[in-house]
Parts: sequence; C-alpha cells; structure tokens
Amino acid sequence: MPAARPGKRPADRPSAPSTFRCRGGGTHPGVLGCFEHDSSGRLSPDLLLQVLREAGILPDDPRIAETISNLDRMGSGSAQLPAQPLLLTAEEFSAVTQFNRGLIERAARGELAVPDFPALVDDLQRIHQEVRADRRGAVAAYIPQLARVDADQFAISVCTVDGQRFSIGDADVNFCLQSVSKTVSYCLTLEEHGPDTVHRHVGREPSGQGFNELTFNKAGLPHNPMINAGAIMSCALIRRSLDAADRFDYVAETWKRLAGGRSVGFNNSVYLSERSTADRNFALGYSMRERGAFPPGTDLLATLEFYFQCCSIEVDAQQLAVAAASLANAGVCPLTEDPVFSARTVRHCLSLMSSCGLYDFSGEFAFTIGLPAKSGVSGALMLVVPQLMGIAIWSPRLDAQGNSVRGIEVCRRLVDCYNIHTYDLLTGLGPGAGAGAGAGAGAGKRDPRLKRQQSAIEGIVGLCFAASQGDLNEIRRLAACNVPLGATDYDGRTALHLAAAEGHRETVEFLLSAGVDPKPVDRWGGTPLDDANRAGHRHLARLLADAARL
Repeated sequence: MPAARPGKRPADRPSAPSTFRCRGGGTHPGVLGCFEHDSSGRLSPDLLLQVLREAGILPDDPRIAETISNLDRMGSGSAQLPAQPLLLTAEEFSAVTQFNRGLIERAARGELAVPDFPALVDDLQRIHQEVRADRRGAVAAYIPQLARVDADQFAISVCTVDGQRFSIGDADVNFCLQSVSKTVSYCLTLEEHGPDTVHRHVGREPSGQGFNELTFNKAGLPHNPMINAGAIMSCALIRRSLDAADRFDYVAETWKRLAGGRSVGFNNSVYLSERSTADRNFALGYSMRERGAFPPGTDLLATLEFYFQCCSIEVDAQQLAVAAASLANAGVCPLTEDPVFSARTVRHCLSLMSSCGLYDFSGEFAFTIGLPAKSGVSGALMLVVPQLMGIAIWSPRLDAQGNSVRGIEVCRRLVDCYNIHTYDLLTGLGPGAGAGAGAGAGAGKRDPRLKRQQSAIEGIVGLCFAASQGDLNEIRRLAACNVPLGATDYDGRTALHLAAAEGHRETVEFLLSAGVDPKPVDRWGGTPLDDANRAGHRHLARLLADAARL
C-alpha cells in the first residue's frame, strides 16, 4: 500500500487489543506478564485459571488436566497459610504449565477460534433469556416416554474447534438423541464402506416428506440417511459381522469419542416405548426388504432393534455441542484431538445435513440459517458452523415438522447476530469482511472469528488500501458493509487523502459525493488538497478546493 509518509503505512498499525489485558510493566516477558500477582514478580495460578475460563477453556478440559493436577499437588503441599493465594516463581510456573504452554499462550493472547469469547457468551445468555419465553409447540406424543418430558426445559451449549465451551440452562440434563443419531450412523457407514457402496442402498436427495413417511425414491431406496428409512438402512450396514451387543457398543463408543471422552447413556424405557409404538418403522423395514434395498443377508428385526437402540442413546447438551464441534473440526474432537472421522466423511455428512437435516423444513432452514444441522423429536438440535464451532440446543417443544421450536429460534437469532450463514461472504459479511456489518437485513452482524475491534480496523485498512489503488468497486462494497468512508488510520489519514495523493479522480468524486469531509487534517496538518498539490494533480486540487468552499 502506498505510504502517505515514508515508513508510515496503515498496515503497520498495532493489532487490536485481545480479549485479555495482560498486566503492563511486569518483570516477565511475553504472556507470563498476564499472570503476575504483584510487583514481587511471582505468578498467580488463580489468574491463569481466570484467563483460561474467560477464554472458554474450562477446568475439566482434558488438555489442561496435567496443569490442573500439578497445581492441586502444589497447593496441597504448600506451606503458605490457607488464606493466602498460591504464588509461583517463573521457573515453578513454567514447570507446572510445560505440557499446555501452547494452549495457554493462545488463550491469553486472544488467538483461539473465537477471540472475544466473552462477547459470544453475553449473546448466548441474552438469546437464552429472550427465547425461553417462547412456549409454542408440544412434546412428541407418539412415543409415550417422550410425552412425559418436562416441556419447559431449555439448554444452549457451544464448543468451538479450539475447545472453548459455554453452556446455559438445563445443559446437564440427559436426553435421547433420537434422529440426531442418524448423523453418526451415516458417518460410520461411510468410514466402513465408502460413499459408493453406501449409496447403492440409500439415496442422497431430500424427500420433501415427513421423517417417517412410507415413501422411497425411483430406485426403491430411502431418499437419504437423515430420515427414518435411511437411518434404518445405515444400521443395516454398520459392522454386520458383529453381534448385537458389540454393534451397539461400537456406536456408543463413537459418540463418546466425539463428545470428548465422556460416557454416553442409554434410556431403556424410551427404547422399549419406541419399539412398542414402531408400526411405521416396521412398515418401512418390510417395504425396503420387499424392494430388495437391503444388503443380502440382512436380519430385518435385528436391524430395527439396533436402530431403536441408537435413537435411545442419551447425552446432554454439553456433550452434543462437543460432538458438533468435532464435525466442525473435520472429524477431530477439539478436546482430545482424537480423529474420529476422516474429513471426507464429515464433508459428505455435512452436505446431507444441510439439505436433509430438518425433515421437510430442511429447505427453509437452508435458506434462512444456511448451516448444516440435525434435529430430533426429543427436542435436540445440533448445529455445525464449519471450521468454527458446534452448537447444541435442547428444548422438547416441537413444531409441526418435528423440530424444536426454541431450537429453530435460537438458530435464527445467531445468524441475525453473526455472519455465519454459509453465503454471508457473498454479501460482504464473510469471515474478515470489513466491519462485519452489512446493508439491509445484515446490518449489525459481527464476525466471531475476529478479535474485539479487529473487524472495524481491518475495514478501515481495506478502505485506505482500495482508495490508494483507485479500486472503486471495493470501496463501494466496504461502504455497503457500513465501513465509514471518512474513517482515519492511526496517522489521521483518510481514504480521501490517499486517493488525492495517487490522483484517482473517480474515487475522489465518489467520496465527495458520499458526503466525506473534503478537508480532514492528518497528524502532520495535511489535507487531501495539500496531497493533491504536492503530487501535481492540479485537476484534483481544483475539485477539492471547490468542495472545501461549499
């Protein structure tokens, strides 16, 4: 980018402040200064845990288990009085944190997936408070055990691809996966057989029908793996050589791995209840067998039992959010770094979640939310923001399509708040796009991937660069993203200064017509008119002089 003064480039501007304010003037270099307790130079583990918690790294995170254990041992063996905080020398602190140094430094510097995590927490708390008043819908009545669930329970949980976590509401209450289980069942079939073999038995198009409709595609196959018939087919393909108990353990262990190592449960009463009211699912199974859709040798009754068992696996919202983050992270669990699925498998699964994940509401959800998701009649909704985070919402009240009413509303509000819709990038609202706000309905959206104030700073830098290049199309795009055209860089230089200095008449005319001040003063006392005169652009000097007189 051309400089207005030698060595004075807007790109040299210091980066935006991180979420965490490290203590200035400390005796320790780098990130250690964040944890200094006082002028003695000793370091505080309490400040360390506070910084991690504010960044979303919780004490039960397995990645910091070694550090927590070391601190516990040091605290129990300390000679200090209980009322005094545990303080460490730099050498002790380094020894305690040696296995987690990278994660700790990234958290302290605000370099995790969502740098301003407290802002995301504030928004989730606000959304939870607003949406909890919505009492539309009713619990699933066709499965007796689900009909008895407290309809007013409501949880939101989030986990980023860097393992930052937050939960609010009934996030530790277990619920059955129901149709959310179909995502992992499909992934397991892909891992075992590959997409070509799997899709010889199940299609990959939206059905346009309810999740349990007795309908098949033209080839006599289930329309996709995200409806009942398709999920029954997935169960027919999973580890066919194993006995029933080992097949179930295999699926449950996979959910455990996706959820960060926490064991999942099984609700036997829901399983029995679902099996006793499963006439439609039995009809689907027999119809598929009649059409020859199953692999040869399939035991239909055993397959249906297996399907009911998978639907009856229990998790809580916290576990489901980590599982969703594992899918957002290309199949690798953020908390354990366990590569549960290949990136190729996850790509296929997310594609079908995007087009088929919410039953016959899938098209509307793709249009308004624009993210892969999967719902279940227990009230669970798993939302995936690829390469950023997974979100779990649980609220048992369902709409006519069988989706959680509050779950859908939470998704709407998140997309209204953040530029996470897949196609926000086409409207200037994609990752790193200027001020993170767009025209019309997109106004006010923010990019959660950026540090606090970073998006605004990058918008101004981008504006100045476009002005210096005479890139009028980019300037118009930034204006549509609410980047103020009269904004100044750290030297007080504006886009008008740079366009005048470089002789870009159309850019100068556009900026003036947009109401930009014609005579801003930089920190050296220079105006755009001064720059035009200095560079010998007489026609621009006259234009700017006329504008300044108006």
